[in-house]
Amino acid sequence: MGSGRKLRSPFIQKSRTGSIRPDPDVMKLNLNVGPLLPVVLAAALTSATAQTAATSSDTTPLDVEQVFASTCGWCHSDGGRIAGKGPQLMDSPRSDDYLRNRIKMGKEGGMPAFVAVYSDAQIDEIIKYIRALKPSHG
Repeated sequence: MGSGRKLRSPFIQKSRTGSIRPDPDVMKLNLNVGPLLPVVLAAALTSATAQTAATSSDTTPLDVEQVFASTCGWCHSDGGRIAGKGPQLMDSPRSDDYLRNRIKMGKEGGMPAFVAVYSDAQIDEIIKYIRALKPSHG
């Protein structure tokens, strides 16, 4: 620090005239993150939910409607009643074991894994909610 050398940012260039300007190659970065946005949101939501769930125990009741509104609803629309980016869950022909595994392990490129977020008892509550879904009126 006391060497008198100035640290130089890799994002700044000094022109021939001595003026400092942003590196044009950095300015050309393609920041097309549209296709990644759902994955980033899901990861952020999973992280936030994991922090909340980490403080709860297996016996802590889960407000499943709130879980669907804040986490699952990004992909499973109308609380799971209609398809969105993810499939409709109401009247799902999938077995409880399939749903349990999908909730725990996720689907690469499609659904985040929640194995570290919810206990087995809480996942059973989520499945019970899915099985009880009826069309919404209004």
